[in-house]
Amino acid sequence: MKTKKLALYTGVAAIVLAAGATTLAIQANESSEPSTSLASAGETGPAITIYKSPSCGCCQGWVEHLETNGFETRVIDTDNVGAIKQTHGVPGELASCHTALIDDVVIEGHVPAGDILAYLKNPRFNTLGLSVPGMVQGSPGMETGRKDDYQVIAFRANGQQSVFSEHKDY
Repeated sequence: MKTKKLALYTGVAAIVLAAGATTLAIQANESSEPSTSLASAGETGPAITIYKSPSCGCCQGWVEHLETNGFETRVIDTDNVGAIKQTHGVPGELASCHTALIDDVVIEGHVPAGDILAYLKNPRFNTLGLSVPGMVQGSPGMETGRKDDYQVIAFRANGQQSVFSEHKDY
């Protein structure tokens, strides 16, 4: 009887180990496959219009980030970006150096392309858009070697705000 139990336990242990090894092998194979952006997959992303100051270099860096991620960009240089922000309901405390529009969705500042795509796929109810307030070091277009933690904020016309995503230790 002891021999049968020992054989049974050994068989079960072998099955569990084999299943675990198979799962790890599958996960290792999946993680070694490169992820593809819309651009590298040959897909066209959303069309976005960016309003920026003609002299702002970080804004151009953000535009390049969007293009690398498949967005169709249209850049409008203006000396009155503040009027664009006001027209489209960007709260002053969420302002940054450029404002962009995808149809009626407002994108303020250095919002990562992945967050924009996630928002467009599943927008928060009754929000106008997303913002990365200020000029956060390490955000797209602001790559200076320093990487500060930051939040992407979803905002509503009534002034309410909520965290859409956080970028820490990226």
